[in-house]
Amino acid sequence: MRIMGLDVGSKTVGVAISDEMGWTAQGIETIPIDEEQKHFGLKRIKQIIDEYAVEKIVVGFPKNMNNTVGPRGEASKSYAEKLETQFQLPVLLWDERLSTMAAERVLLEADVSRKKRKKVIDKMAASMILQGYLDSQQ
Repeated sequence: MRIMGLDVGSKTVGVAISDEMGWTAQGIETIPIDEEQKHFGLKRIKQIIDEYAVEKIVVGFPKNMNNTVGPRGEASKSYAEKLETQFQLPVLLWDERLSTMAAERVLLEADVSRKKRKKVIDKMAASMILQGYLDSQQ
């Protein structure tokens, strides 16, 4: 069963897909979105769901360090609800505290240029979110 992992931001959605066994996550792309214009990238997400035969979606849920939910968390929750309604697949929220910062740290340690980091950070964060979920299921 393939699972999709998403890192939802205000301007982009990082996308990762699991292998068929559900052991590893691979970041595959970053989809541009525009919350203000109500463009959520759902058409592209549907194409990916169909291409990889995705059966479940894991959406990163950014909580504050004190376990409260802020505006980005509410936006991710709303996005997850849109996905569930649109695609009729199970969608679950996964605590993603610090996933983007961890991805940034990995890229910095690998000496990846700022320009390149900007292009890959969201799909890498999606991969880390999905891998965290997959590891919890083993």
